[in-house]
Amino acid sequence: MTQHNTPKPDDRSDNVEKLQEMVHNTIENIERAEESMAFTDSEELKQKIQDKNHRREESIEAMRSEIKDEAQYRENK
Repeated sequence: MTQHNTPKPDDRSDNVEKLQEMVHNTIENIERAEESMAFTDSEELKQKIQDKNHRREESIEAMRSEIKDEAQYRENK
């Protein structure tokens, strides 16, 4: 039996909403991580949390940029 892998059509109709939810979830993760730092004395663990939160903040910036792109695409459609 042969399967044909055909790509799904490009559906960007809900990308803005999905990205906004991702931003919201990432912000919550940052807040939880910061709260967890209060329960550790390990400087190494605190640094790892700070590093990860920094990467999360960079991801949020990228997602917000993509939200703008997707909103513009939606307007120009």
